[in-house]
Amino acid sequence: MNRIIIKIMVLVSMLVSGLGGQSWATPLNIPNEGLSLVGEAKQAYISNEMNTLFQNLESANAAFELPDAWTKQTLYFQDVPVEYFSHEMEQGDRVILQLHGGGYVAGMTDYHRTLALKQATLMGARAIYSVDYRLAPAYVYPAALEDAVTVYKGLLSQGIQGKDIIVIGDSAGGNLGIALSIYLRNHQIELPGAMLLASPWVDFEHKQHTSRTENERKDQVLGIGTPLYKAVVKPVYAGELDVLDPKVSVLYADLKGLPPTLIQIGGNELFLTEGEALATNMAAVGNIVSMTIYPAMPHDFALLLPDMQESIDSLLEMRDFVNRYMK
Repeated sequence: MNRIIIKIMVLVSMLVSGLGGQSWATPLNIPNEGLSLVGEAKQAYISNEMNTLFQNLESANAAFELPDAWTKQTLYFQDVPVEYFSHEMEQGDRVILQLHGGGYVAGMTDYHRTLALKQATLMGARAIYSVDYRLAPAYVYPAALEDAVTVYKGLLSQGIQGKDIIVIGDSAGGNLGIALSIYLRNHQIELPGAMLLASPWVDFEHKQHTSRTENERKDQVLGIGTPLYKAVVKPVYAGELDVLDPKVSVLYADLKGLPPTLIQIGGNELFLTEGEALATNMAAVGNIVSMTIYPAMPHDFALLLPDMQESIDSLLEMRDFVNRYMK
């Protein structure tokens, strides 16, 4: 497959072989094959897709439709709203806790809803809990973390076991997923069974001579001129904290004892350097961690470029990782 697997510790997940020839047809139409492009054609396609999206942000959606056998409602855990998706036929124990991205300043989108339903279908999850956490600048650290903790504890109080919870976070949601797991560990609360991080934002300092500057014109999703670029350069969620405080720059936190973690990063994205450092730091303290770099892909590609082969591959990789560590 067109990607690089980085082994960073003795116990690292490898992709399950033999994907070819299997059918992944679902109500959400997860195909075997996607759009495969290389070189200039690939970058031109990505740029065109993102330009179209950014020009229509107010009306943008992912053509979201609730598939057959799924229902949706809004729940409240204390005062935290949660979008709850449930499958009427799935009888397994797995559930997904989705922590959306958006620089801590933007909320849920139909792209997040559609992606979560695809992930749940592939992973055999019977339900999705998408946390509508409080956003900056109105609410700064630790507001989002408090909301995530409230919902996680609420799931446990309903009888859901931590080992059956899959925490999935993209971008800022990846930051929040790590912060949540650290909180659970520190308070002796049972950890989730797995943590899946797509393009996690783990360093709040906009460092020179890293992918933050080297890829600032390559990353069509988060680079210079994109809607969330300024939110990343000056992260308002930090509030009065120093940007290097490990509470928000979780790259520098104590990462030992976290759940098995899959990290997926685009080779052209702003967060490449810190994603690699996160994987290295997690491995150094004995965590089970796997990191995959998808060459020449931008930030959060599986979310925003669902038709591309790399996005389909990333979903299958998530499925395989969960099946390996949540038997």
